[in-house]
Amino acid sequence: MSALADLLDRLTVEGELYEKLPDASVHCFACGHRCLIREGKRGICQVRFNKGGTLFVPQGYVAALQSDPIEKKPFSHVMPGSNALTFGMLGCDYHCSYCQNWLTSQAMRDPASEVSAQFVREVTPKMILDYARRTRAAVVVSSYNEPLITSEWAVKIFKEAKAHGLMCAFVSNGNNTPEAIEYLAPYLSAYKIDLKCMSDRNYRKLGGTLQNTLDGIRRARAAGLWVEVVTLTIPGFNDSNEELWDAARFLAEVSPDIPWHVTAFHKDYKMTELDNTDAKILIRAAEIGREAGLKFVYAGNLPGTVGEYEDTLCPACNYRLVKRRGYTILEYHITGDGKCAKCGENIPGVWPKDPSTVGLNGIGFPVGLY
Repeated sequence: MSALADLLDRLTVEGELYEKLPDASVHCFACGHRCLIREGKRGICQVRFNKGGTLFVPQGYVAALQSDPIEKKPFSHVMPGSNALTFGMLGCDYHCSYCQNWLTSQAMRDPASEVSAQFVREVTPKMILDYARRTRAAVVVSSYNEPLITSEWAVKIFKEAKAHGLMCAFVSNGNNTPEAIEYLAPYLSAYKIDLKCMSDRNYRKLGGTLQNTLDGIRRARAAGLWVEVVTLTIPGFNDSNEELWDAARFLAEVSPDIPWHVTAFHKDYKMTELDNTDAKILIRAAEIGREAGLKFVYAGNLPGTVGEYEDTLCPACNYRLVKRRGYTILEYHITGDGKCAKCGENIPGVWPKDPSTVGLNGIGFPVGLY
């Protein structure tokens, strides 16, 4: 067993999202893989394991912790201009070849990620709350690795955060289960989901299935969570007009109010042969989204190059409600009850009750905490 495995196995407790089976196996419900884990074995994520017929799960540490602009998640309809105290652990149920966070997400899978042991810091939920207060966060977010596989730890932190008036959110691949959503929903206000492509074949190359993600989007919406969806638009992988239309039509069918973020790929990890995404591709994808009936479409992470697709526009009168540049809010014109300040159209989202508290012209970049 590696030094990283020794360290992570020590930082565990008995899980809650599972059932015990008569032969000392366990059935894990944390993600859509629904792993049947024999005694002495690990789940696909490698960080949930069966010891003596009991499922042990990550607890009591972070491998990443920083204050991010909420727009970086990205959320465009959740508390604009606010700080999001964001924490992550190690491990993932996918193995995306372009993952920008692969050092943490592929821990226990890729030997090159063994160095992630040096990122581990033991913390308590109260310490996370203290960090949130220090950074004046409005939201506490589980992100960086796949949060579904560390749901029990997230819930402990979220309980503390919610008890002190903070919102909580997930940034996830959406490979959830009915059991996981039922477990998480009492604590979550918002859920960002990656819709990576509309090809099941390509989804399986990444370690998942298309249908699980489509079901996960529907499930999160049905649970009453505010859902935003991101598609990292990769030239030659998922950027054909046909595939973008399929994604946009699906989302519009679930709800035309779902914000869809089409974001730019850059070469990373093992996917270095494809071109980086340019602004023309993002604008084409965003135009497809609007034509398919989505009211709120955003072209992300190429600031200053995508025109109005950085902004929130009123779907009724086209008034610019939120003007953005990158992760910075420059103008804000949504009322405290979530309506267009010009025509009164209802704008779906999770908005500040007092518009005067919206942080304008902020620094627009993350702040590390250790």
